[in-house]
Amino acid sequence: MATGFGRGGRGAALLQALNQPVRKPGEQDEKKPASSGDAPAPSPAVPTATSVPTAASAALGRGSVGRGAFLQGLLQGATSSVSRGQPTAAQPAQAVPASGGRGVANLQALLKTVGRGGGITGPTVPPQMPQVVPPTSSTPKPAPPAASSVSSQSGIAPSRGSTEPPSSRLSRMALDPTPVVHKSGTSGKPTSLSGNFIRINCKNSGVYQYHVDFSPSIDSKNMRFKLVNNVRDVIGFTKAFDGFILYLPHRLPEQETVLKSKRPTDGVDVTITIRLTKVITPEQCVPLYNIIFRRIMNILEMVQVGRYYYNPKTPSAVPQHRLEVWPGYITSVCENEDGLMMLVDASHRVLRTETVLQLMKTIVQKNPNGFQDECTRSLVGTIVLTRYNNKTYRIDDILWAKTPQHTFKTSSGSELSFVDYYSNAYHKEITDLEQPLLLHRPKKKQLPGGKVPEKSEAICLIPEFCYLTGLTDELRQDFRVMKELAFHTRVTPQQRVATMRKFINAVNGNPEAKKELDNWGLSFADNTIDIDGRVAQQEKIIFGNNYTCMAGPQADWSRDATRNKVLTAVDLKNWTVIFVKRDAGKASEFINSMQQCCRQMGIQCNKPTCCELHDDRVDTLSRSLRDNINPSVQCMVVICPTSRDDKYNAIKKICCVEMPVPSQVIIAKTIAKPDKLRSVTQKIALQINCKLGGELWGLDIPMSNLMVVGIDVYHDAARNKRSIAGFVASTNKMCSRWYSKTVLQMPGQELIDGLKLCMTSSIRKFHEVNHVFPEKIVVFRDGVGDGDLRYIDHEVQQLEQCFGNFGGEYNPKLCVVIVQKRINARIFLKGDRNFENPPPGTIVDHTITRRDKFDFFIVSQHVRQGTVSPTHYICVHDSIQMKPDHLQRLSYKMTHLYYNWPGTVRVPAPCQYAHKLAYLVGQNIHKEPSAELSDRLFFL
Repeated sequence: MATGFGRGGRGAALLQALNQPVRKPGEQDEKKPASSGDAPAPSPAVPTATSVPTAASAALGRGSVGRGAFLQGLLQGATSSVSRGQPTAAQPAQAVPASGGRGVANLQALLKTVGRGGGITGPTVPPQMPQVVPPTSSTPKPAPPAASSVSSQSGIAPSRGSTEPPSSRLSRMALDPTPVVHKSGTSGKPTSLSGNFIRINCKNSGVYQYHVDFSPSIDSKNMRFKLVNNVRDVIGFTKAFDGFILYLPHRLPEQETVLKSKRPTDGVDVTITIRLTKVITPEQCVPLYNIIFRRIMNILEMVQVGRYYYNPKTPSAVPQHRLEVWPGYITSVCENEDGLMMLVDASHRVLRTETVLQLMKTIVQKNPNGFQDECTRSLVGTIVLTRYNNKTYRIDDILWAKTPQHTFKTSSGSELSFVDYYSNAYHKEITDLEQPLLLHRPKKKQLPGGKVPEKSEAICLIPEFCYLTGLTDELRQDFRVMKELAFHTRVTPQQRVATMRKFINAVNGNPEAKKELDNWGLSFADNTIDIDGRVAQQEKIIFGNNYTCMAGPQADWSRDATRNKVLTAVDLKNWTVIFVKRDAGKASEFINSMQQCCRQMGIQCNKPTCCELHDDRVDTLSRSLRDNINPSVQCMVVICPTSRDDKYNAIKKICCVEMPVPSQVIIAKTIAKPDKLRSVTQKIALQINCKLGGELWGLDIPMSNLMVVGIDVYHDAARNKRSIAGFVASTNKMCSRWYSKTVLQMPGQELIDGLKLCMTSSIRKFHEVNHVFPEKIVVFRDGVGDGDLRYIDHEVQQLEQCFGNFGGEYNPKLCVVIVQKRINARIFLKGDRNFENPPPGTIVDHTITRRDKFDFFIVSQHVRQGTVSPTHYICVHDSIQMKPDHLQRLSYKMTHLYYNWPGTVRVPAPCQYAHKLAYLVGQNIHKEPSAELSDRLFFL
């Protein structure tokens, strides 16, 4: 039966298409999709020259929705031909007139031929199906399963031919895991290591994310929680809900679940619509798993103080200083290169057994007249702990006009005094009814849509019930206090591993905590993770007169640094020493020791000009400095009787900004003991030589025309937290001479906007010294947390843009490495019986590294107490294409070049120099240093 769509049949096809219901672009014929559990459907037959598509499919080729939909219609026509009587092996083919005209018939034949040849992805023919095909066609491929038969848990989207609604297909999509970046080095001595990571095993294939809507709309977050809890018999008791997004470990039966609940306040019916949005793989559930482990900490009756959890039931007391130490845990679920893991580390919180009221009374006894101002200075900004609910608060103000006898309005509108409130709610009796109240203003939390509430209620606290936390500057400077605290807080590697095992046993031994993990399909490994690491070979240290020595197993060459000549000496011919009258004897002994020590180091040291002050006033010292500084003076040495910030600031402002000259400040008590005078003087002599432009030691840097840069940021609390960026760049092949600049930034600005000027100046300085531009630039960037990594591209762009200032042909290779030292990861050496600290030079570049970045850990320093902390290096940009071994070796070499310590330091030397420079500007001088000092390490 011919349809009449042969030659000249286009008009009839168009008329028939117009009679069809209105379609949206790309809309397909409705087909009932197979259920997620169905078996793969049999493959449809390929359309032949004699197959009959529907009229609508023919009309699609005539301007309805375009060629793509027309081709799709042909494929659908071929698919449906099986159900309309397509001939099979048992039913011979009958002659059928061509449909859609000769062009359509030829296109159908072409689709059939090319599709089976692999040129077009589409339905293919099972081998048993008879075909009318040209003799040149290739062997047919096996049929793929039907799109609708793919399990919804697989995360695979159906093919284009599927008629499922897009929301249904979207709900079954899980984002593809981020491709693993694996870059490992091979050089060095292999070693067996462990780390404070525990592998997490996940039984489930993922977590189901739902979006929850309420009708009528519910603004109260607590009310949303209550309404969702009312339907737990449907969604289950295991869930995570933040007010909008619901996470479940299982899938609900329907794509969209509509439930009814009653608002408890007024009995209004509320419709809750729970719509599946996507399936999340375990690797993408890190934030959710961290929330689950916070619940487990609460189940274990741990108390959150700040960011971490502590056990208030087993404190260690330090009664003589009115302190106690709470043990606790740092936990963090992370996605590493080798899978899902949890970082666990021991933490300690120092609390004071002294209340705020006791401190106030002590201040009143010492200063009866100005006690209010002193209390405000001592308390505002500090963190206190209220033990009746184990919560921490920041003191924002002191309400001197209010006492506990004052009243406040409750939620019911009645008036209640603070005395009655604490008696009823916490069974606490306030003894001092005249004490002032402390004020805490909670941080404003953003509402949905990014809105910030205009008003937030302040919280009034009773000083009698508030305990101080942390250490004051006075306690930190007390050597005895810090020594006794170190006994409790400095934990060896073996003790850390024991703490981790204790945590695993505590979770597995608690039925409620174990059930919470089981509900989400999670479990722990029984022990810490094993890591195969490497130890880099020791570096050769180069001194003057071509003397060399090895860094040693502890990476310490202090003895060689003081007994041999420095690499480049700057003779100290014209220098001045300023001191007060009572320190004249100490100054004389220091000068004599200085001349002896310098001679041994190859530095010529003449007798200085001595200036004795008659008093210890700051203005007297400032006047003396201005009178004695002249163009011929190389260095100013000031011996201060005591450590005073105002005096130090005055010295540095004059010597770094007003009248630039290298300066050295010495506290009198450091040179007071004759038995230690020589060792102290040796360090001072080395430091002065650096400040004058000398070089103490060097390393062999194999890369030619290399410039190494260090960047760090300091936030100035005194100037409304204005940020100061320190920028330090090497100017010679051995990376032993440095050029420095600073950038003063706007408040709260972490990234450096003035980076182009610093980099341009550094390249010009490098060319001035070497008469060639650097071909490779390696930037070590400190002070960047994980949250700021995505903004670092802004800095990289600035660095690359400034290369154009030197001509279009100049395009050096650039490598940018983020340096993170404040991390909780720890690495242990597996000894014969116990866990120990790994030696300097230990490198780990796999297993516990990031999944999506090239990064590695280096243990560069040696410690004698506690556990050594590794440094985390993240390469965020590399056009040099350095091998992992080369970048790791360069990073480790740089830790040997910090001239304030004859050994390795925790971060590369340029980062430490940039930190010292930014700290000096932000803490002491608050202005940009003079450019005359930029080629010397004046900030050490």
